Amino acid sequence: MTTATSLTLFTINMSHYSEKIRWLLDYEGIDYKEVALTPAVHTLPMLLKGKRGETTVPLIQQGKTCVQDSPRIVRWLASEHGPLKAFPSDLQKEITEVQQRFDAIGKPVARYLYLPGFAHDALIRQIWTQFSAPWEEAFVRIFYPVIKPVFKVKLKINKKDVARAQQKIDAEIRWLEERLSHGSYLVGDQFSVADITAASLLAPLACPEEHPIYGTEAFREKMAGPANQWADSPAMQWVRDIYSKHRGVIWAKPPVAA
Repeated sequence: MTTATSLTLFTINMSHYSEKIRWLLDYEGIDYKEVALTPAVHTLPMLLKGKRGETTVPLIQQGKTCVQDSPRIVRWLASEHGPLKAFPSDLQKEITEVQQRFDAIGKPVARYLYLPGFAHDALIRQIWTQFSAPWEEAFVRIFYPVIKPVFKVKLKINKKDVARAQQKIDAEIRWLEERLSHGSYLVGDQFSVADITAASLLAPLACPEEHPIYGTEAFREKMAGPANQWADSPAMQWVRDIYSKHRGVIWAKPPVAA
């Protein structure tokens, strides 16, 4: 087990993948420092640290070890900081299968929310720069007219792909509701990484009050508005209940700017 040096979690504040690992660390009581990266500015640091040709967050660093991509981080935490109560050895195979299902809808969820969200540039800039250093905030403000169209192309934010994203999200919501007909938790009779993943990846649609971004009125109205079609569904209510029962305070220690 690797516990001698401090652990740093690199995130983007509104990233649901980042929320997944942040939640797991908080739930397991693993001490860490969160460094909040600014979209667009984050690409080079993540390329250099991850060494996988990827710019994604979250990324965990401990000493010289860097682990990028949330499922890889879960496995690494289980190996180096385990055993994890949310990832018990006898249920890991089934938990991993559920985790993979909901990790796969992360981009569709983001695609679905950013289409209406990009009609509200001031809100997007505000969220993106919440924990930014002054120079990063200035960078986003100046280059936002360039960053926005590049972001839209990279994430495939267009009506055709958003329609496909909606179908994918709807299918997984229906699967979740069928799964929940057999119990309150997705694997066995205990809270696990499966629940953390499903709740985190769907949280931007469910808008739980506990989340300091997804739960705000501005986010609900300007980004998650189209998700009202699922707002009263058993799946979205489950997400909100899981946050209420198992999440606790988010950012008890505020992130620091990179």
